[in-house]
Amino acid sequence: MKKDLNYIAKLERAISKKYGEEAIQNPKSTWDPEKEKEYLRQLKELERARKSVESEKVEIQGFLTKKKLLNRETDRICNTCSTYSFDLKDDIYMIKYDACFKCYVQHIENREERWESGWRPDNE
Repeated sequence: MKKDLNYIAKLERAISKKYGEEAIQNPKSTWDPEKEKEYLRQLKELERARKSVESEKVEIQGFLTKKKLLNRETDRICNTCSTYSFDLKDDIYMIKYDACFKCYVQHIENREERWESGWRPDNE
């Protein structure tokens, strides 16, 4: 396929006229080792910030949990009472105990060891 150099030149002129000379310059023409160092530094800083957000912990009603675990995609059905919960405070109890806040207060609070050992209330 033969390139139409006249068409390419017209196209470059039109782009230059509309968007300015910088729009048709080769990006490498203004790139130097100093800009490369700055770019790599910014890239490392961005990666560090991303990792710190992933490992950031928050306290919710006395529990420390990773912030990334608190999302809208958690299981919303309590395994103890089978109710569907929209309440955000239930998230931490669903993650830690597979139970909503109401079931936590009724069956688990002050009896965590029994719950952790496998005890569950009878389904009535």
